[in-house]
Amino acid sequence: MVTAVRELPPESTQQAVGYPSLFLLVALGALVPIVPTGAIVSSAAVVAFHQSSPLSLLYVFLVAASAAFLGDTALYWLGQRGVRSRNGSRWLAALRSRVTPDRLAHAQERLDTHQVSVLVLSRLVPAGRIPVMLACLLAEMPLRRFARGDAAACLAWAATYQLIGILGGSLFPEPWQGVVAAVGLTVLISAVPALWRRMRGTPREAPSGHEHP
Repeated sequence: MVTAVRELPPESTQQAVGYPSLFLLVALGALVPIVPTGAIVSSAAVVAFHQSSPLSLLYVFLVAASAAFLGDTALYWLGQRGVRSRNGSRWLAALRSRVTPDRLAHAQERLDTHQVSVLVLSRLVPAGRIPVMLACLLAEMPLRRFARGDAAACLAWAATYQLIGILGGSLFPEPWQGVVAAVGLTVLISAVPALWRRMRGTPREAPSGHEHP
């Protein structure tokens, strides 16, 4: 990995390839929660920080937020089809398989208390997005209402992980060093909730339920 990021292509090539790749990876990560989208956004922010264009960081933010929003709303729409169908759907079944009953109950309780605002926090907390999304689906929240809350959540999420990337880019003179630092930090953030649950002795989710931020 270090060797790959040491040899970054010219800035024009980074922009031509980087923004579409960032969009596709983040959107895919929203649909299939096994892609470490937080680390991807932070890495893209590191590279953008070292570019000469003053708008590079803005483009990374807009691309990441819009891709996350598109992926979330698409996944929610697919889940809604399963809720409305007598036979369910593989998308709804996949969401259920990633959430333990106790985490679902906790998400439903928070949703009842805080309503749509809980969506913002769910995207900022590692592995918090899917339980809250499933709670919204089971509560039959309309797609339009979900989308309003998720738009703010995606903006906050993109800004948070971009700031991690900017921090990594500002601490090191070479982009590859900042990328390594940003990826390491996002992985550490992702691992904290699982470690906390293990220390408290609460059940962990199945391995297939691990979701990267």
